[in-house]
Amino acid sequence: MRKVLKIVLSVVAVVLVAALGYVAYVVLSYDRIKDHVTLAPEGAAQESVAKVGETYRILTQNIGFGAYTADYTFFMDGGKESRARSPESVRSCVEQAASTASEQAPDFILFQEVDTDSTRSFHINEYDILKTAFSDRQTVFAENYHSAYLFYPFLEPHGASNSGLVTVSRIGVTSALRRSLPISTGFSKFLDLDRCYSVSRIPADNGRELLIYNVHSSAYGGSDEIRAAQMNMLFGDMKAEYEKGNYCVCGGDFNHDFTGDSTQKLNGFGDLAYGWAQPFPAELLPEGIVRCDRYTDDKILPTCRNCDIPYEEGNFTIIVDGFLVSQNVTVSYLENIQTGFVYADHSPVVMEFTLNEA
Repeated sequence: MRKVLKIVLSVVAVVLVAALGYVAYVVLSYDRIKDHVTLAPEGAAQESVAKVGETYRILTQNIGFGAYTADYTFFMDGGKESRARSPESVRSCVEQAASTASEQAPDFILFQEVDTDSTRSFHINEYDILKTAFSDRQTVFAENYHSAYLFYPFLEPHGASNSGLVTVSRIGVTSALRRSLPISTGFSKFLDLDRCYSVSRIPADNGRELLIYNVHSSAYGGSDEIRAAQMNMLFGDMKAEYEKGNYCVCGGDFNHDFTGDSTQKLNGFGDLAYGWAQPFPAELLPEGIVRCDRYTDDKILPTCRNCDIPYEEGNFTIIVDGFLVSQNVTVSYLENIQTGFVYADHSPVVMEFTLNEA
Protein backbone atom coordinates (compact mmCIF):
# COMPACT_ATOMS: atom_id res chain seq x y z
CA MET A 1 0.00 0.00 0.00
CA ARG A 2 2.85 2.35 0.87
CA LYS A 3 4.49 1.57 -2.45
CA VAL A 4 1.29 2.41 -4.37
CA LEU A 5 0.85 5.62 -2.38
CA LYS A 6 4.46 6.59 -3.08
CA ILE A 7 3.95 6.02 -6.82
CA VAL A 8 0.74 8.09 -6.82
CA LEU A 9 2.40 10.92 -4.92
CA SER A 10 5.37 10.83 -7.27
CA VAL A 11 3.09 11.10 -10.31
CA VAL A 12 1.17 13.97 -8.73
CA ALA A 13 4.45 15.72 -7.91
CA VAL A 14 5.71 15.34 -11.49
CA VAL A 15 2.43 16.68 -12.91
CA LEU A 16 2.47 19.61 -10.47
CA VAL A 17 6.08 20.51 -11.29
CA ALA A 18 5.33 20.29 -15.03
CA ALA A 19 2.24 22.49 -14.64
CA LEU A 20 4.10 25.09 -12.59
CA GLY A 21 6.97 25.01 -15.07
CA TYR A 22 4.58 25.59 -17.97
CA VAL A 23 2.86 28.50 -16.20
CA ALA A 24 6.27 30.02 -15.48
CA TYR A 25 7.23 29.58 -19.15
CA VAL A 26 4.06 31.33 -20.36
CA VAL A 27 4.41 34.21 -17.89
CA LEU A 28 8.16 34.74 -18.36
CA SER A 29 8.00 34.50 -22.16
CA TYR A 30 5.20 37.08 -22.40
CA ASP A 31 6.45 40.25 -24.04
CA ARG A 32 4.05 42.87 -25.33
CA ILE A 33 4.85 44.25 -28.76
CA LYS A 34 6.04 47.84 -28.51
CA ASP A 35 3.91 50.84 -29.38
CA HIS A 36 4.79 53.36 -32.11
CA VAL A 37 6.61 50.79 -34.27
CA THR A 38 7.53 52.11 -37.71
CA LEU A 39 6.33 49.75 -40.44
CA ALA A 40 8.05 49.35 -43.80
CA PRO A 41 5.83 49.27 -46.91
CA GLU A 42 6.85 46.53 -49.34
CA GLY A 43 6.44 46.35 -53.10
CA ALA A 44 5.73 48.97 -55.73
CA ALA A 45 2.56 51.03 -55.99
CA GLN A 46 0.74 51.92 -59.21
CA GLU A 47 0.16 55.58 -58.34
CA SER A 48 1.85 58.09 -56.06
CA VAL A 49 -1.01 60.28 -54.78
CA ALA A 50 -4.69 60.02 -53.91
CA LYS A 51 -6.86 62.40 -55.91
CA VAL A 52 -9.52 64.61 -54.42
CA GLY A 53 -12.92 63.99 -56.05
CA GLU A 54 -12.00 60.53 -57.38
CA THR A 55 -13.96 57.50 -56.18
CA TYR A 56 -11.92 54.81 -54.44
CA ARG A 57 -12.90 51.30 -53.40
CA ILE A 58 -11.75 49.63 -50.18
CA LEU A 59 -12.35 46.14 -48.78
CA THR A 60 -11.83 44.69 -45.29
CA GLN A 61 -11.71 40.96 -44.47
CA ASN A 62 -10.71 38.93 -41.43
CA ILE A 63 -9.31 35.71 -42.96
CA GLY A 64 -9.32 33.73 -39.68
CA PHE A 65 -5.71 32.46 -40.04
CA GLY A 66 -6.76 30.29 -42.98
CA ALA A 67 -8.63 27.75 -40.86
CA TYR A 68 -12.35 28.46 -41.09
CA THR A 69 -14.01 26.34 -43.71
CA ALA A 70 -17.81 26.37 -43.38
CA ASP A 71 -17.81 23.22 -41.23
CA TYR A 72 -14.94 24.31 -38.97
CA THR A 73 -15.60 24.91 -35.26
CA PHE A 74 -13.21 26.71 -32.91
CA PHE A 75 -12.57 25.77 -29.30
CA MET A 76 -12.60 29.37 -28.03
CA ASP A 77 -16.07 29.84 -29.53
CA GLY A 78 -17.43 26.69 -27.92
CA GLY A 79 -16.44 24.39 -30.78
CA LYS A 80 -13.90 21.56 -30.91
CA GLU A 81 -10.98 22.41 -33.20
CA SER A 82 -7.85 24.39 -32.40
CA ARG A 83 -5.87 24.18 -35.63
CA ALA A 84 -6.57 24.34 -39.34
CA ARG A 85 -7.40 21.02 -41.00
CA SER A 86 -4.26 20.74 -43.13
CA PRO A 87 -1.55 22.82 -44.84
CA GLU A 88 -3.49 22.43 -48.11
CA SER A 89 -6.64 23.78 -46.46
CA VAL A 90 -4.75 26.81 -45.12
CA ARG A 91 -3.35 27.69 -48.53
CA SER A 92 -6.74 27.19 -50.17
CA CYS A 93 -8.56 29.43 -47.67
CA VAL A 94 -6.01 32.25 -47.94
CA GLU A 95 -5.95 32.02 -51.74
CA GLN A 96 -9.76 32.14 -51.81
CA ALA A 97 -9.68 35.24 -49.60
CA ALA A 98 -7.23 36.90 -52.01
CA SER A 99 -9.28 35.87 -55.05
CA THR A 100 -12.56 37.12 -53.56
CA ALA A 101 -10.92 40.44 -52.69
CA SER A 102 -9.48 40.78 -56.20
CA GLU A 103 -12.90 40.21 -57.77
CA GLN A 104 -14.14 43.36 -56.02
CA ALA A 105 -11.40 45.43 -57.73
CA PRO A 106 -10.47 47.45 -54.63
CA ASP A 107 -7.84 50.15 -54.47
CA PHE A 108 -7.16 49.28 -50.83
CA ILE A 109 -7.54 46.02 -48.90
CA LEU A 110 -7.40 45.45 -45.15
CA PHE A 111 -6.80 41.88 -43.95
CA GLN A 112 -6.81 40.70 -40.32
CA GLU A 113 -5.62 37.44 -38.70
CA VAL A 114 -2.87 36.79 -41.21
CA ASP A 115 -0.47 34.19 -39.77
CA THR A 116 3.23 34.22 -40.55
CA ASP A 117 4.58 31.36 -38.42
CA SER A 118 1.95 29.65 -36.25
CA THR A 119 1.34 26.11 -35.06
CA ARG A 120 -2.37 26.48 -35.76
CA SER A 121 -1.75 27.14 -39.47
CA PHE A 122 1.13 24.69 -40.00
CA HIS A 123 3.74 27.48 -40.01
CA ILE A 124 2.61 28.68 -43.44
CA ASN A 125 3.48 32.30 -44.12
CA GLU A 126 0.11 33.64 -45.21
CA TYR A 127 1.54 37.13 -45.71
CA ASP A 128 3.76 35.72 -48.47
CA ILE A 129 0.67 34.25 -50.18
CA LEU A 130 -1.05 37.66 -50.07
CA LYS A 131 2.05 39.50 -51.29
CA THR A 132 2.23 37.14 -54.27
CA ALA A 133 -1.48 37.61 -55.00
CA PHE A 134 -1.11 41.39 -54.92
CA SER A 135 2.39 41.73 -56.33
CA ASP A 136 1.39 44.88 -58.21
CA ARG A 137 0.50 46.70 -54.97
CA GLN A 138 2.24 47.91 -51.85
CA THR A 139 1.71 45.95 -48.66
CA VAL A 140 2.18 46.83 -44.99
CA PHE A 141 2.33 44.23 -42.21
CA ALA A 142 1.69 44.99 -38.51
CA GLU A 143 2.24 42.19 -35.99
CA ASN A 144 -0.50 41.86 -33.40
CA TYR A 145 -0.03 38.37 -31.99
CA HIS A 146 3.09 36.51 -30.89
CA SER A 147 2.16 34.04 -28.19
CA ALA A 148 3.96 31.36 -26.24
CA TYR A 149 3.01 27.74 -26.91
CA LEU A 150 -0.58 27.31 -25.67
CA PHE A 151 -0.80 23.71 -24.48
CA TYR A 152 -4.57 23.54 -24.87
CA PRO A 153 -6.70 21.70 -25.92
CA PHE A 154 -4.53 18.87 -24.61
CA LEU A 155 -5.13 16.44 -27.49
CA GLU A 156 -4.35 19.07 -30.14
CA PRO A 157 -2.72 22.14 -28.55
CA HIS A 158 -3.30 25.50 -30.22
CA GLY A 159 0.45 26.04 -30.02
CA ALA A 160 2.51 29.16 -30.62
CA SER A 161 1.16 31.93 -32.83
CA ASN A 162 2.59 34.77 -34.89
CA SER A 163 0.01 36.82 -36.74
CA GLY A 164 -0.87 40.30 -37.88
CA LEU A 165 -2.72 42.86 -40.00
CA VAL A 166 -2.02 43.37 -43.69
CA THR A 167 -2.80 46.56 -45.61
CA VAL A 168 -2.69 46.45 -49.42
CA SER A 169 -2.60 49.70 -51.38
CA ARG A 170 -2.64 50.59 -55.07
CA ILE A 171 -1.34 54.06 -54.13
CA GLY A 172 2.10 54.56 -52.60
CA VAL A 173 2.34 54.59 -48.80
CA THR A 174 4.91 57.12 -47.66
CA SER A 175 5.01 55.93 -44.04
CA ALA A 176 3.20 53.53 -41.73
CA LEU A 177 2.96 53.06 -37.98
CA ARG A 178 1.80 50.36 -35.57
CA ARG A 179 -0.14 51.57 -32.52
CA SER A 180 -0.69 49.29 -29.51
CA LEU A 181 -4.24 49.31 -28.17
CA PRO A 182 -4.93 49.01 -24.43
CA ILE A 183 -5.45 45.37 -23.40
CA SER A 184 -6.26 43.47 -20.23
CA THR A 185 -3.54 43.33 -17.61
CA GLY A 186 -5.04 40.15 -16.10
CA PHE A 187 -4.62 36.51 -17.10
CA SER A 188 -6.75 36.96 -20.24
CA LYS A 189 -3.87 38.86 -21.85
CA PHE A 190 -2.21 35.48 -22.45
CA LEU A 191 -5.22 34.33 -24.51
CA ASP A 192 -6.15 37.53 -26.34
CA LEU A 193 -4.25 39.02 -29.25
CA ASP A 194 -1.74 41.81 -28.70
CA ARG A 195 -4.32 44.22 -30.08
CA CYS A 196 -3.25 47.07 -32.31
CA TYR A 197 -4.09 49.12 -35.34
CA SER A 198 -1.87 50.25 -38.19
CA VAL A 199 -1.90 53.65 -39.89
CA SER A 200 -0.71 53.97 -43.49
CA ARG A 201 -0.14 57.50 -44.81
CA ILE A 202 -0.80 58.33 -48.45
CA PRO A 203 -0.29 61.82 -49.91
CA ALA A 204 -3.28 63.55 -51.50
CA ASP A 205 -3.01 65.89 -54.48
CA ASN A 206 -4.15 68.89 -52.41
CA GLY A 207 -1.29 68.73 -49.92
CA ARG A 208 -3.27 66.75 -47.31
CA GLU A 209 -2.89 63.08 -46.46
CA LEU A 210 -5.18 60.06 -46.67
CA LEU A 211 -4.75 57.87 -43.59
CA ILE A 212 -5.80 54.22 -43.92
CA TYR A 213 -6.39 52.56 -40.53
CA ASN A 214 -6.47 48.76 -40.17
CA VAL A 215 -7.84 47.58 -36.81
CA HIS A 216 -8.66 44.37 -34.93
CA SER A 217 -10.05 45.10 -31.47
CA SER A 218 -10.61 42.78 -28.51
CA ALA A 219 -13.04 39.89 -28.29
CA TYR A 220 -12.07 37.19 -25.81
CA GLY A 221 -11.68 38.52 -22.29
CA GLY A 222 -12.34 42.11 -23.29
CA SER A 223 -13.96 44.06 -20.46
CA ASP A 224 -16.21 47.06 -20.97
CA GLU A 225 -13.38 49.30 -19.78
CA ILE A 226 -10.85 47.78 -22.19
CA ARG A 227 -13.25 47.97 -25.13
CA ALA A 228 -14.02 51.64 -24.38
CA ALA A 229 -10.31 52.47 -23.95
CA GLN A 230 -9.47 50.87 -27.30
CA MET A 231 -12.20 52.73 -29.15
CA ASN A 232 -11.39 56.05 -27.47
CA MET A 233 -7.75 55.73 -28.48
CA LEU A 234 -8.62 54.97 -32.11
CA PHE A 235 -11.31 57.66 -32.29
CA GLY A 236 -9.00 60.23 -30.72
CA ASP A 237 -6.25 59.49 -33.21
CA MET A 238 -8.62 59.86 -36.16
CA LYS A 239 -10.14 63.05 -34.77
CA ALA A 240 -6.70 64.65 -34.35
CA GLU A 241 -5.80 63.87 -37.96
CA TYR A 242 -9.17 65.12 -39.23
CA GLU A 243 -8.66 68.40 -37.39
CA LYS A 244 -5.34 68.78 -39.23
CA GLY A 245 -7.28 68.59 -42.48
CA ASN A 246 -6.32 65.01 -43.31
CA TYR A 247 -8.67 62.28 -44.56
CA CYS A 248 -9.28 59.22 -42.37
CA VAL A 249 -10.65 55.85 -43.47
CA CYS A 250 -10.64 53.05 -40.90
CA GLY A 251 -11.68 49.46 -41.52
CA GLY A 252 -11.40 46.13 -39.81
CA ASP A 253 -12.83 43.68 -37.32
CA PHE A 254 -14.24 45.71 -34.42
CA ASN A 255 -15.49 42.66 -32.48
CA HIS A 256 -18.64 44.61 -31.60
CA ASP A 257 -22.14 44.42 -32.99
CA PHE A 258 -21.15 47.10 -35.50
CA THR A 259 -24.63 48.47 -36.22
CA GLY A 260 -25.71 48.04 -32.60
CA ASP A 261 -28.74 45.95 -33.56
CA SER A 262 -27.53 43.39 -36.12
CA THR A 263 -27.80 40.61 -33.52
CA GLN A 264 -31.54 41.22 -33.26
CA LYS A 265 -32.15 41.94 -36.95
CA LEU A 266 -30.26 38.90 -38.19
CA ASN A 267 -31.30 36.41 -35.51
CA GLY A 268 -34.44 37.76 -33.87
CA PHE A 269 -32.96 37.62 -30.37
CA GLY A 270 -34.23 40.03 -27.72
CA ASP A 271 -31.02 39.69 -25.73
CA LEU A 272 -27.42 39.22 -26.77
CA ALA A 273 -26.69 35.58 -27.47
CA TYR A 274 -22.92 35.76 -26.99
CA GLY A 275 -21.01 37.85 -24.47
CA TRP A 276 -18.42 39.12 -26.93
CA ALA A 277 -21.05 40.65 -29.21
CA GLN A 278 -21.45 43.95 -27.38
CA PRO A 279 -23.05 46.89 -29.23
CA PHE A 280 -20.64 49.27 -30.96
CA PRO A 281 -20.11 52.30 -28.65
CA ALA A 282 -21.48 54.91 -31.05
CA GLU A 283 -21.88 57.33 -28.14
CA LEU A 284 -18.07 57.54 -27.90
CA LEU A 285 -17.62 58.72 -31.49
CA PRO A 286 -16.26 62.29 -31.48
CA GLU A 287 -17.52 65.01 -33.74
CA GLY A 288 -16.02 64.59 -37.19
CA ILE A 289 -15.83 60.76 -37.16
CA VAL A 290 -18.68 58.76 -38.73
CA ARG A 291 -19.64 55.09 -38.51
CA CYS A 292 -20.53 53.70 -41.97
CA ASP A 293 -23.75 51.75 -41.41
CA ARG A 294 -25.99 52.96 -44.25
CA TYR A 295 -25.81 49.95 -46.53
CA THR A 296 -26.57 50.26 -50.22
CA ASP A 297 -30.14 49.08 -50.92
CA ASP A 298 -30.61 48.90 -47.11
CA LYS A 299 -29.31 45.32 -47.09
CA ILE A 300 -28.58 44.17 -43.52
CA LEU A 301 -26.28 41.21 -44.18
CA PRO A 302 -23.90 39.46 -41.78
CA THR A 303 -20.12 39.63 -41.76
CA CYS A 304 -19.37 36.98 -39.13
CA ARG A 305 -20.64 33.66 -37.78
CA ASN A 306 -20.14 32.14 -34.35
CA CYS A 307 -18.00 29.04 -34.71
CA ASP A 308 -19.44 26.80 -32.02
CA ILE A 309 -21.10 24.59 -34.67
CA PRO A 310 -20.63 24.05 -38.45
CA TYR A 311 -22.23 26.81 -40.47
CA GLU A 312 -25.59 26.43 -42.10
CA GLU A 313 -28.26 29.01 -42.88
CA GLY A 314 -30.10 29.95 -39.70
CA ASN A 315 -27.03 29.82 -37.44
CA PHE A 316 -26.09 32.83 -35.32
CA THR A 317 -24.57 35.60 -37.45
CA ILE A 318 -23.68 39.21 -36.77
CA ILE A 319 -22.07 42.32 -38.28
CA VAL A 320 -18.72 43.01 -36.59
CA ASP A 321 -16.67 44.24 -39.56
CA GLY A 322 -16.97 47.65 -41.13
CA PHE A 323 -15.64 51.15 -41.68
CA LEU A 324 -15.32 54.54 -40.02
CA VAL A 325 -14.51 57.73 -41.93
CA SER A 326 -13.83 61.36 -41.16
CA GLN A 327 -16.50 63.86 -42.25
CA ASN A 328 -14.39 65.11 -45.15
CA VAL A 329 -14.85 61.71 -46.79
CA THR A 330 -18.09 60.92 -48.67
CA VAL A 331 -19.25 57.29 -48.78
CA SER A 332 -21.22 56.38 -51.92
CA TYR A 333 -21.44 52.59 -51.67
CA LEU A 334 -21.37 50.05 -48.81
CA GLU A 335 -22.04 46.30 -48.94
CA ASN A 336 -21.35 43.21 -46.85
CA ILE A 337 -20.34 40.63 -49.46
CA GLN A 338 -21.82 37.17 -48.86
CA THR A 339 -19.46 34.20 -49.27
CA GLY A 340 -21.31 31.50 -47.34
CA PHE A 341 -18.35 31.50 -44.92
CA VAL A 342 -16.68 28.86 -47.10
CA TYR A 343 -13.08 30.03 -46.50
CA ALA A 344 -13.32 32.23 -43.36
CA ASP A 345 -15.66 32.89 -40.46
CA HIS A 346 -15.92 36.51 -41.66
CA SER A 347 -17.20 37.94 -44.93
CA PRO A 348 -15.68 40.92 -46.75
CA VAL A 349 -17.10 44.43 -46.50
CA VAL A 350 -16.61 46.73 -49.48
CA MET A 351 -17.01 50.50 -49.55
CA GLU A 352 -16.60 53.26 -52.12
CA PHE A 353 -15.54 56.71 -50.97
CA THR A 354 -14.43 60.10 -52.24
CA LEU A 355 -12.07 62.66 -50.70
CA ASN A 356 -13.85 66.02 -50.51
CA GLU A 357 -12.35 69.37 -51.35
CA ALA A 358 -10.72 71.03 -48.34
